[in-house]
Amino acid sequence: MAHQSHPYHMVDPSPWPLTGAVAALLMTSGLAIWFHFHSVSLMTLGTALLVLTICQWWRDVVREGTFQGHHTPPVQKGLRYGMILFITSEVLFFLGFFWAFYHSSLAPTPELGGHWPPTGITALDPFEVPLLNTAVLLASGVTVTWAHHSIMEAKRKQAIQSLALTILLGAYFTFLQALEYSEAPFTIADGVYGATFFVATGFHGLHVLIGSTFLAVCLLRQIRHHFTSSHHFGFEAAAWYWHFVDVVWLFLYISIYWWGS
Repeated sequence: MAHQSHPYHMVDPSPWPLTGAVAALLMTSGLAIWFHFHSVSLMTLGTALLVLTICQWWRDVVREGTFQGHHTPPVQKGLRYGMILFITSEVLFFLGFFWAFYHSSLAPTPELGGHWPPTGITALDPFEVPLLNTAVLLASGVTVTWAHHSIMEAKRKQAIQSLALTILLGAYFTFLQALEYSEAPFTIADGVYGATFFVATGFHGLHVLIGSTFLAVCLLRQIRHHFTSSHHFGFEAAAWYWHFVDVVWLFLYISIYWWGS
């Protein structure tokens, strides 16, 4: 840094992109082997490698931003643009699932019985567990906003409490969705209805787990005094992601659970 005449961060060479790519390859290959040969050893190895990579990569980024001072205002600006582009790509990712759902439901083919839900499918009641899940996620959006304002106003205790509450609400949502899946009267193999329902809601559930992990890291960092009222982009990125997950769920609830039933 003593010889650096610009405010940008020249990242040191890191092994984590390579180990992350190897972990992703092992996980996807292991998933295919599990489907066909009922062996989980390769998938377990890939998952373990991915978890180790995530922990060490996150540790390096926290060290660079918190202790080494590499996250200058121009670097933070670049991180913001990167997160915005990432969330945009996620919007397009879910758009494909909504496209598949509406393509099939707006003009049901004779094979589906000419109506939606297809013949033989008993849809879930949108005013039972799905409505509770909607309330839980909306409440978590309120608590994560409370956490954000607490950090900006240097109210450390409130920030910790509201972040912990957000993570608990995310865990409760995941529990309710797992319960719903176990009791659903149809499976992912039940034609286009089952496929679009489980793929769309399942990927959303995965995003809730990722967002909960993101917020848990932020909680740990808040407890360790890593955030200040003016320097807390790690939390901001997690909050943006969580709000995105909230909005996607609202579209899922209205489209698949309520209108689609």
